[in-house]
Amino acid sequence: YLIATLPSMELEIEDYPTIKKYLKSFGKRIKQTGETFIDNDGKTKRTRKKTKNKWFETQDQIKYYHEFGSPKIIYPNMTKNMPFIYDEDGYFTNQKCFIITGSHLKYLTAIFNSSLFDYCFRSNFPELLGGVVELSKVFFERVPIKKVDKKEEKPFNQKVDQIVSLKRQNPEADITQLEREIDVMVFKLYGLTYDEVLTVEPEFWLSKEEYEAV
Repeated sequence: YLIATLPSMELEIEDYPTIKKYLKSFGKRIKQTGETFIDNDGKTKRTRKKTKNKWFETQDQIKYYHEFGSPKIIYPNMTKNMPFIYDEDGYFTNQKCFIITGSHLKYLTAIFNSSLFDYCFRSNFPELLGGVVELSKVFFERVPIKKVDKKEEKPFNQKVDQIVSLKRQNPEADITQLEREIDVMVFKLYGLTYDEVLTVEPEFWLSKEEYEAV
């Protein structure tokens, strides 16, 4: 269970006596003064920062909490593999992840997970140790994505639906072929020649004739 007392929810703590009792058990730590004190264990601790919120509420408003229940893309703050997950089941994340809500989410999921996106935009993000990159919002929101009409978008949505369906049936399902098909669709969308594809994917799985025939 998760206790969420967000200011934007406008809760009345008196309606939840058990939760009130539990929160009160933290003693001085719940005071919103920002001062330090010696706890019962003899250790120096700090109270919560001073805010205009009620004593039982979280320090930040978090007005966007309802967005977690909407279709969204989930991606990690720091990652080596740059995974982007399409979610329509209302999962919550912690501060180690970001979410994207809005329109064209399946199309964006396909683009973000493509080899071309990884090749072109990995260098746009700060690189940390071990090949890990930081996908912070300030860098991510600058990445340009090609706009498409509904007809162009539809096949991408269908591929993502197939992957989501397979993963629901079996989280360990092999989706390599579908990912390859999406890669080809993205290459074609951006008009890459076969030689340009080989720059992105040196071990590309299609011959020149097969690629040009798609």
